[in-house]
Amino acid sequence: MGYVTRIVIIGGGPGGYEAALVAAQLGAEVTVVDCDGLGGASVLTDCVPSKTLIATAEVMTTFDSSYEELGIIVADDTPPLEQAARVVGVDLGKVNRRVKRLALAQSHDITASVTRAGARVMRGRGRLKGQQSIDGSRRVVVEAADGTSETLTADAVLIATGAQPREIPDALPDGERILNWTQVYDLDELPEELIVVGSGVTGAEFAGAYQALGSKVTLVSSRDRVLPGEDPDAAAVLEDVFRRRGMNVLARSRAVSAKRVPGPFTTEGPSSPKAGEEGRAGDRVEVTLADGRVITGSHCLMAVGAIPNTVDMGLEESGVKLKESGHIWTDKVSRTSAPGVYAAGDVTGIFALASVAAMQGRIAMYHFLGDAVAPLNLKTVSSNVFTDPEIATVGYSQADVDSGRIDARAVKLPLLRNPRAKMLGIRDGFVKLFCRPGTGIVVGGVVVAPRASELIHPISIAVDNNLTVEQIANAFTVYPSLSGSIAEVARQLHTRKTNAE
Repeated sequence: MGYVTRIVIIGGGPGGYEAALVAAQLGAEVTVVDCDGLGGASVLTDCVPSKTLIATAEVMTTFDSSYEELGIIVADDTPPLEQAARVVGVDLGKVNRRVKRLALAQSHDITASVTRAGARVMRGRGRLKGQQSIDGSRRVVVEAADGTSETLTADAVLIATGAQPREIPDALPDGERILNWTQVYDLDELPEELIVVGSGVTGAEFAGAYQALGSKVTLVSSRDRVLPGEDPDAAAVLEDVFRRRGMNVLARSRAVSAKRVPGPFTTEGPSSPKAGEEGRAGDRVEVTLADGRVITGSHCLMAVGAIPNTVDMGLEESGVKLKESGHIWTDKVSRTSAPGVYAAGDVTGIFALASVAAMQGRIAMYHFLGDAVAPLNLKTVSSNVFTDPEIATVGYSQADVDSGRIDARAVKLPLLRNPRAKMLGIRDGFVKLFCRPGTGIVVGGVVVAPRASELIHPISIAVDNNLTVEQIANAFTVYPSLSGSIAEVARQLHTRKTNAE
């Protein structure tokens, strides 16, 4: 079979490898250029590793918070009452070795799938070279680790190079005490006192995970609350859980610097060093806040956002328009401003989710290769914050309703009323649905619960297919089940809609 279309994909993350699978399936000649390993940051340093770490933390939290209520007796190695110790502990070195092993295995599986589909995988860094040729083709220069280079000719190029952790000049990570989220998996011992700077999704997930694993955690938030971009009711639940479990949450506190200092070393808490206990040089971290306060801990995790990998790629010289943030401008079918150049994933700044990156990559290939394609619709995207409890959302939000962007009714049902939640010892969480008045069409939802990432799916189906609260309410659910709360909320919305009419 002779190839008629040549596709070069720069970046092997979800946007890149999913695009490669689609393009190969549709008969194109595909080359994926990647410098770290297929799967990208999502598989190697971000999503897969962090959720693997969180899985361990989740088991520990579930046991710690409910074993007594459920009547479980721990007969061996239980500490005396006067001893402040946990029933369960963690070997972080072993946890992190498992994290890395699973991440590499996933990357190898993805590579095998892509090569099996017929795509070529090149190890190196790719960059666009110049404007579009007269025949409409593009050139991509690939620089290998050994210094050699190769120029590829492509009919279409997909940029899917992702993003990297943003750094504060006065708080640069050193990989030992001051860390970004790609470096935490090199730790062999659990941080005694961890300061997490940043209360967005990444900061909240790691803060909750390390607290569950046994660290004393201080979360520094520059905003009024944890998770400022999420549903306010959901964020309030999570912040309450964090504080109740002993986390020190500092709201409206912006960090301006972090530096390593010698002792004193103490286990009394991040803000209360004990005089006279000198440690080794650099075995403490001082974080200075904008108001002059200084907090100390054994380690600091910087989670202050990400910046796109668009530098030194020849983008602007090739006609690719960048936003002020450095992200690549794209339309709803992943086209950039340069003919024949598409972009997908975190490099576009659309939605930092692996599922969105994958969809953008697939859409780009469908569009260029002339297959049926639907433009990206962000109002059907479901997302999840992997804290404990998890926060899952889809569709229109509470902020959309409050601002008047959409006219919708909302009902929130606490999980405390759910019989299955009572049996499992679940105290925190709720289900919230938004529907249009009159029609009752479901336009959004929020689930705060253990494994909310699984419970959001029926609501996602409802939003994507314009189902009504009546249709949700009339579908059978298992009794007892957490999903029963979704049907109950729908029934309550149906009642309110009927009463309103």
